[in-house]
Amino acid sequence: MFTISHVRGALARLGVFAVAFLLASCGGGGGSSSDPPASSGGSTSSQCSQDCGTAIIAITDADGDFLTYTVDVVSLKLKRANGAMVETLPATTRIDFAQYVDLTEFFTAATIPNGDYVGATLRLDFGNADIAVEQNGAPVAAKAVDASGNELGVVDVNVTLDSRHHFVVLPGKPSLFTLDFNLAATNSVDLTTAPATVTVTPALVASLDLVDQKDLRVRGPLVSVDKSAETYVVDLRPFNMRHQKYGQVTVHTNENTTFEVNGTDYTGSAGLDALSAAGAGTLTAAFGTLTTATREFDAKTVRAGTSVAGAGIDTVIGDVVARSGDVLTVRGATIVRNSDGARYARGAVQVTIGANTKVVQGGTVPAQLATPGAISVGQSIEAFGAAAPVVSSAMSGDWTLDATAGRVRMHVTPLYGFVKQAANGSLTLQLDSIAGRKVSAFDFTGTGLTPAQDADPANYEVTSGALDLSGLNVGEPTKLFGFPTAFGAAPPDFTARTFVDFPRLPALLSLSWGANGTTAPFSTQETTSLVLDLANTAIGRLHFLTIGPRVLDLKTLPASPSIVPPVEGPTAYLIVMPGMSHAFHDFSDFVTELGTRLNGSTAMVGFTSSGAYNGDTNVLAARSIVVVLK
Repeated sequence: MFTISHVRGALARLGVFAVAFLLASCGGGGGSSSDPPASSGGSTSSQCSQDCGTAIIAITDADGDFLTYTVDVVSLKLKRANGAMVETLPATTRIDFAQYVDLTEFFTAATIPNGDYVGATLRLDFGNADIAVEQNGAPVAAKAVDASGNELGVVDVNVTLDSRHHFVVLPGKPSLFTLDFNLAATNSVDLTTAPATVTVTPALVASLDLVDQKDLRVRGPLVSVDKSAETYVVDLRPFNMRHQKYGQVTVHTNENTTFEVNGTDYTGSAGLDALSAAGAGTLTAAFGTLTTATREFDAKTVRAGTSVAGAGIDTVIGDVVARSGDVLTVRGATIVRNSDGARYARGAVQVTIGANTKVVQGGTVPAQLATPGAISVGQSIEAFGAAAPVVSSAMSGDWTLDATAGRVRMHVTPLYGFVKQAANGSLTLQLDSIAGRKVSAFDFTGTGLTPAQDADPANYEVTSGALDLSGLNVGEPTKLFGFPTAFGAAPPDFTARTFVDFPRLPALLSLSWGANGTTAPFSTQETTSLVLDLANTAIGRLHFLTIGPRVLDLKTLPASPSIVPPVEGPTAYLIVMPGMSHAFHDFSDFVTELGTRLNGSTAMVGFTSSGAYNGDTNVLAARSIVVVLK
């Protein structure tokens, strides 16, 4: 079961899957679906004409240690105030939620009736789920079960909005609605079983705002280009899907938008010319932001043709865990093949590069060319070439990718570590993880100028240039973003472009009270503050506060933290009960309802809260809270 060493790796930093609905009037800047709205199960019988809006639905996932969490999304229905259910998905969609750490992806552009929406139902099918977690540096399979230990099949996850914050769709008025399938709060991992088991209590956290702001991605085949308007239109096709149309979306560009079309780089209008020349049906992927007021998606980067993973060329996406000569080892990778789509490979993927491999280093505008020698251990990459399984039936085993005549895209890589020394222009870390993988997964042999200078996780040397390191204190954790030093050229081991210091790292508080729960979880329960009673004898094995890589045992703190709402910004709070969840926008409404539910006969079995922790005041400003009652 869980130990302290497992908490951060298997629960405290598990992902959050978010579905965001941006509703605009028919014909708005986001485009509209070419098909009529689907409906079932008591759904509305009216067809959309003038009284409809376009729901642009997007998915994201927070920083986590699920290496893959792939399930089938069967349907996503919105519930109207009159009880009618409106389907928003045209077909079953298979999604790996673990792939959405640093971005949000547009899911569907569904045309739905205007009106008052009071809830949602997400139907998931775990029958063919592919879930993997990390154990001792290696990916291991995990089985999804319910609270009784039974394997999960089809599961309906319901959420009801609080009475003061219904989701209202009006002509010409955009509305934003987010749903979080909170993996941290609703998944418990047991690594002692074979295979590992993930106990799932599905729940959706709903809010009228996006709680997390990230880059957005829009994928799909090109429909048309309008150079005078600096836009192009795609048939939305998310998640490496090879068929189906999920509505149309207009992508806005400008003179600073960078393009990579079939492996060649462009900027601004030249990129639109190249996209137009590639022709309708060319697969595209755009990365950018959404302007809510105008309902416009603004692209910073556009990739098209063979520059898109799996489009005409096989692609490996993952992190280099070792390198020997011109062979990169990527373990726990996503393989997207041109012939048959995407899959997760738990084994080792051997990527062969050579003098003719084109290497591009991202993170700058435009991206910079690099040499094959620049790719070192710890680097996050996309490699393009020809992929093949080592054993033909090994869907998740060992693979090879020949990129000697292909390309490698080096991505900005995140790492966690504890500060050992900080000075102008450099710091030394006790390295904890790279790109969410524990350092035990990496073999740093060959990274140094000499074997004695190979990168040492216990003394990982970082050059930081002109970054202000005054906020970094010895012993505290930090998160850095940058690139490992070219292979065979360390020290230093890593070049940091940005960092996040301890006070700004995300914090997650997790507490459980065993199977029977407790009817008195709080020592203070007010509309402005909650304080958990750490003297409660029913507290179970989870009682931790994690801040980046640091794990604090709540029971060892001088006092229980005060949990309060943030001063500003969006929030989302959820009360989970058997068969139903209730979502709240306001902390005071959430606490009031919680007080009503905790009537002496109802017990709380789990409490999870995420936000910003202030160690000086012992206060957690919670943007999200999930409580599980029985």
